[in-house]
This record gives sequence, structure tokens and C-alpha cells, in this order.
Amino acid sequence: MDRTFDALVAEADAVSVAGWDFSWLDGRASEQRPSWGYQRLMAQRLGRVSAALDLQTGGGEVLAGAPVLPPVMAATESWPPNVAKATALLHPRGAVVVADTDEPPLPFADAAFDLVTSRHPVTVWWQEIARVLRPGGTYLSQQVGPASAAEVYEYFLGPQPSGAGDARDPGTARAAAEAAGLEVLDLRLERLRMEFHDIGAVVYFLRKVIWMVPDFTVDRYRDRLRDLHRLITTQGPFVAHSTRFLIEARKPQPQPQP
Repeated sequence: MDRTFDALVAEADAVSVAGWDFSWLDGRASEQRPSWGYQRLMAQRLGRVSAALDLQTGGGEVLAGAPVLPPVMAATESWPPNVAKATALLHPRGAVVVADTDEPPLPFADAAFDLVTSRHPVTVWWQEIARVLRPGGTYLSQQVGPASAAEVYEYFLGPQPSGAGDARDPGTARAAAEAAGLEVLDLRLERLRMEFHDIGAVVYFLRKVIWMVPDFTVDRYRDRLRDLHRLITTQGPFVAHSTRFLIEARKPQPQPQP
């Protein structure tokens, strides 16, 4: 068992976690997908507008999956390895990748875009989104919901305070969007099954999704990892549940003056 554990952990601890591509987990972990199909919805919207912005694009993989990009397409990203990966992937498609701190203000003029998108943003600056949207423009985003993958982080960190995930609540997002002057058109939440079939998958996931267990290293959590390895090998996959919500909001057209 120890040799298998050590080999799995060493492999997962050495592989690159740049970008937002989880294909390394194929056959080792799975996550149910939301019913709305975010990438399909995003691609539909991108095909109908003249200028769009993808915030916190990661390595650009989701945006690059759209068959048609608008004539003006920009994306932002803060992590240097992802900036390089997104640039290589999106520049051939005519999209500009802007290295940005993910702090306001956004480096764009007022009313610059018909569409703003973002998949799993870490922080949402609603006032800035409203500012860069043109009147009638929309914001489309799939976001991480409350207590997502709680089984994973509580295994390593213990029970977390109630209300700790309130900032990820769809109702909080609705209120913030409306406070920024946007009209919420669609808001949906789903709870989705996750399975980790070996301990290497858990290590890779925690290295990639760094906010899940913020102080995670293999050395720091080796004992807990070893215990979890035993559970997986004797009882089957480690099961958790992610939460995701879809939000679409529109910037109203100005009211005509009497």
C-alpha cells in the first residue's frame, strides 16, 4: 500500500497545474456537469455580439471552445502561467489577453462591451461589470455556489463555521447585481456529484484549486492523505458534491426623457 500511495502522490505532486484544463483527471475523478451547459450558452451569446470580454479566463480553454468569436474579443487573467497559456491559445483566434490584477478598475473604457462572461470567477466586481457593459448588454457567468466540495475541504480542515459560504450564495449575487444597476434575467443553482478514484486525483485537485485548502502541501497533509488513500482503496471513491449557479444579468437601456 505504501509504495502505491507514495507513487500516486509523487506523480500528482509533480505534474503541472497551469491553466484550467482538468483532463489529467480523466478516469481518476469525475464531476457531474450543470444541466444548462455554460460553454454552449456562452458560445451562443458570443456569436451574436460585436464586442465581448471574458474575465478571469484562466488558460483560455473555455473561451477557445467557442466556434465563433466577435470582432472585438478581450480576456483578462491575473496568474502569469495562465496569461502565457491563454495568449498562446487565444491570439491565433484574434482575441487580446490582458494581464490584470483582478482588482478594480477593469482596464477598459465605459460601455465598451455588449457581453461580459466569466466562468468560476474568484471575485465579482459588479460595479465594474456594469460600467464596461453597454446599455442593453449582458453579463453571463457560471459561479461556484455555497459549500461547494465541502466534503473535501472539511476532511482536511475540519467543520467550517456556518455561513462561511454566504458570499457564494446566489441570493447574494442577485442583490449585488441589482445594487450595481443590473437586471437579473436568469439565476439557477445545482448540486453536483464528484468522485475521486485515487489519492493522486485528490492531490492534483487541491494543488489546482488552491483556495479549497489554502495551506495545502503534500508534506503538511501527508498523514490525512494516507488515511484517505486507505479509505478509497477499501471502500471505493471519495464522494463530494460541488455547487454551481448560473447568473445572467442585463444593463438596462436608459429611460427616454419626457
